[in-house]
Amino acid sequence: MRPSLRLPHWTATLTWKAAAFIAVMCCCLVALLGALVHVSVTDQTVGEARDRALGRLADVTAAYEAGERLPPDAGVDPPGLPPRLRRLAAEGKRGTMVGEHDAHPTMWAAGPAGGGRALAVQFDYAQGAHAIDALDRAIVWSSALAIGVTLLVGVFAVTRVTRRLHATARVARRISAGDLDARVNDPRAQDPTRPQDEVAAVAGALDTMASSLQAKLLSEQRFTADVAHELRTPLTGLHAAAELLPPGRPTELVRDRVATLRTLTEDLLEISRLDARTERLELDSEPLVPLAERVVRASGTDTEVRAVRDARVETDRRRLERVLGNLVANAHKHGGDPVVLTVDGPVVTVRDHGSGYPAYLVEHGPQRFRTEGGATGHGLGLTIALGQAEVLGARLEFANAPDGGAVATLTLPQEGRTEPGVPDGGL
Repeated sequence: MRPSLRLPHWTATLTWKAAAFIAVMCCCLVALLGALVHVSVTDQTVGEARDRALGRLADVTAAYEAGERLPPDAGVDPPGLPPRLRRLAAEGKRGTMVGEHDAHPTMWAAGPAGGGRALAVQFDYAQGAHAIDALDRAIVWSSALAIGVTLLVGVFAVTRVTRRLHATARVARRISAGDLDARVNDPRAQDPTRPQDEVAAVAGALDTMASSLQAKLLSEQRFTADVAHELRTPLTGLHAAAELLPPGRPTELVRDRVATLRTLTEDLLEISRLDARTERLELDSEPLVPLAERVVRASGTDTEVRAVRDARVETDRRRLERVLGNLVANAHKHGGDPVVLTVDGPVVTVRDHGSGYPAYLVEHGPQRFRTEGGATGHGLGLTIALGQAEVLGARLEFANAPDGGAVATLTLPQEGRTEPGVPDGGL
């Protein structure tokens, strides 16, 4: 099977399509008008030459019938007479034809001369032929000029529209990336007295949607932050009261529930700060392997640390520890043993051997307060990990291993050099 012909990527742009459409339409219009002008002028020029030739043939025929001497441009069966015209005269009819004689355009007119012979006259048709050739050249050059000018004007007009469309698309991508302050601010959309085209309508609708979305998200963020903030004071008092209870199973349950509520409240406050984008980095140079080992020791879990390649990165140590700690805790809480944390240069992976991430999480990322399959928790750990990774400028991806288990991959922006030769280790 022969491979299909694929056009270059740039041919998919609206500018190229509009330019091709304008060029094709101009060529078709110019060809039609040029053909009409050519046919009209040619018919007029040839018609005048034919009338002149037939008039001259009538005079020569009268002189021939009167027995007078024929002029130099007339004769019976002259050489160079086109065969078709000769046969027409032999049939007793008159006619004209443009031909060549001595390499010059010649207008011939012939009629019957008796005995199957043809009486013909000729005169130079070079002037008419040159006039038609000059007309054709003028049509070609003027058509090329008209196509070029029309194409330039059309491309300029289309480019102005496509620039506005590209600006709208860039703003839409910025909004999708979380920049809710981005606006198109199209002048036509902002001035209702100006004529509104389709691009202005799209830009205005996008700005309105972004403003509405921003207002709703800010309202939700303020609500979450206010609720979490208001809960801190009574929870602090509740925690202090729980510490005063006498030892026993009920006391342990109360303390456990209070600790859970305090953790949830702190998580909500952290998420509200991440949503508000008020976090500030405190960068420092950190080797990844020792940092990963500290995180595992602090988690108190049986997590294996594998060091393929160590790397020194410029990062915020506290936030990176928070990300890795949440990934390790989630792997032990929702996955299955063994849990392995691997450092390979600036890439850190946390792998468990459980049932894997839910399909929605792999496709769309973690969603707060959503769990499936009877899992416990609030879905905030991975949400915080993803938010803190974005603050660090890192990329956090979630996937399921082919042989089972969940895999979280954190790719950090690396500065400095990789430190090879670090042996595999484990905790």
